[in-house]
Amino acid sequence: MATSPTPTPPAADASGGASVRVGPGTRVRRGLPRTPGGEPWPPGGDAPHAPEQALAGAMIPEPAILEQTAPEHTAPKQTMPEQPPRVAATVAGRSLRRGLPRTPGGEPWPPAGAGVAAVAASSAATQPEAPEPAVALAPAAAEAVSRPEATPPAAVPAEAGRPLRRGLPRTPGGEPWPPAGAAPLAAATAAEAVELPVAAEVAEPAPAAPASLAVVRDVSVPLPFTPTVFPGRNAFVHPQPKTVRRHGPFTTGQWVGAAIVAGAGLLFAAGMLVLLVRWFLSLTFMQDFMHAFPGQYALPGSAPVGFPAWLGWQHFFNVFFMVLIIRTGLTVRHQKRPTAFWSPRGNPKRKISLSLWFHQSLDILWIVNGVIFIVLLFTTGQWMRIVPTSWEVFPNALTAALKYVSLNWPTEDGWVNYNSLQQLAYFATVFLAAPLAIVTGVRMSGVWPKNAKGLNRAYPIEAARAVHFPVMLYFCLFILVHVALVLATGALRNLNHMYGGSDQVNWVGFWIFVASLAVISAAWAAARPLVLAPIARLFGTVSGR
Repeated sequence: MATSPTPTPPAADASGGASVRVGPGTRVRRGLPRTPGGEPWPPGGDAPHAPEQALAGAMIPEPAILEQTAPEHTAPKQTMPEQPPRVAATVAGRSLRRGLPRTPGGEPWPPAGAGVAAVAASSAATQPEAPEPAVALAPAAAEAVSRPEATPPAAVPAEAGRPLRRGLPRTPGGEPWPPAGAAPLAAATAAEAVELPVAAEVAEPAPAAPASLAVVRDVSVPLPFTPTVFPGRNAFVHPQPKTVRRHGPFTTGQWVGAAIVAGAGLLFAAGMLVLLVRWFLSLTFMQDFMHAFPGQYALPGSAPVGFPAWLGWQHFFNVFFMVLIIRTGLTVRHQKRPTAFWSPRGNPKRKISLSLWFHQSLDILWIVNGVIFIVLLFTTGQWMRIVPTSWEVFPNALTAALKYVSLNWPTEDGWVNYNSLQQLAYFATVFLAAPLAIVTGVRMSGVWPKNAKGLNRAYPIEAARAVHFPVMLYFCLFILVHVALVLATGALRNLNHMYGGSDQVNWVGFWIFVASLAVISAAWAAARPLVLAPIARLFGTVSGR
């Protein structure tokens, strides 16, 4: 039974141009011009009443898609292969629009005067020989090809003796595409091309990638082979940086390196200084100066000779107290959280650390020993050995200093007389450094009255602290240089003077000196709260807070 033709909806041009509504009595929808500055396409007017007239009045764009409603049925969707560019129909006396040649250097395609059917048949017959890429099938056509039970659409077989050109696989590790023996789909006749529905999809061929470009691999797909190189055990381990312990601004290694460099620099500077002083002493005027001032001057006739026994004991106690005072003073200076406290019985509110109590107790004993030493020094006449009695002490001290630096040391005769440099050093230690240490220590101790505002304003505690520590450094330097010179200028004889009480060269004074060092070391090791607490309880109260 025949049905009346239904007006067809406008078909969209693949290039975005106007669509043609094919039906009786309908007007043509006009779109963009085909040439720059031309009239809109297609020409104005009513649509033709016959399919041939419609083809004659409108050019088929590339790729052309026409939609037509069949009277009895609707044609299934098919995917058309790529058509030759710019193909137009030759109907009702209008010639086909010719495009680019199919082969390099050939004639434009299609040939002049050829019809639509002839062009379609010729394109289908020559498709395998064309050097164009394979046509990408629509999803429906691809599904039909991949299923064995589906009947493939009609295809033009390849030429005899020439196999189908196959490309890359569609899936990683799969077979090359298309399958062996399959040929691209092509329209056999112009009528079949016209009967294709408007919704048929024609896939544009993908541009061929240059052979020089590397193939990008999908990293989400596992490797098709077993790796033979594996990361090491530390490939994914990030070790934490080692924490370097610093002592002040430098680490232990940096301090050692700085000490080595500084020692080498000082040794080099000392060598240069020795050479310079020796050259200076070889000059004529310095020879005359050293002849006039040999390094010491004669003492008064009433000056005693030798060292009495009490002076040796005083010397030992002075060294004993000084070493422990320096040790406890450094402890008090750097102690942040004392482990034990001491308070007097009469004033339990006044608390000081146990280390500070021991430091102040040693100060008192050292002052007592110093007072005894001064009294005996002036009552026996020994003061003339360390107190300058002539202004010649200064030029003689300069000569002695130059001789020490040049390593041509002056002749020592300490049993009778010290050289002028020794005399000035002993005088400064006994009569200048020791009183400064006592005065500044008293100002910083609890003995000093806190409520005496005028006295505190005249003698602030900050001034006492600024002087007390440098005085301690001076005592450390004096002890170091004094012991070094005693050992370098005749150790046995000098130790026998101080500890043996004789001018002979024997080992008596040496062993007494060794025994005194053992006692001092034992006292140094015993200066801890476990030993000091019972002694401190005899004079006050010891508590943990």
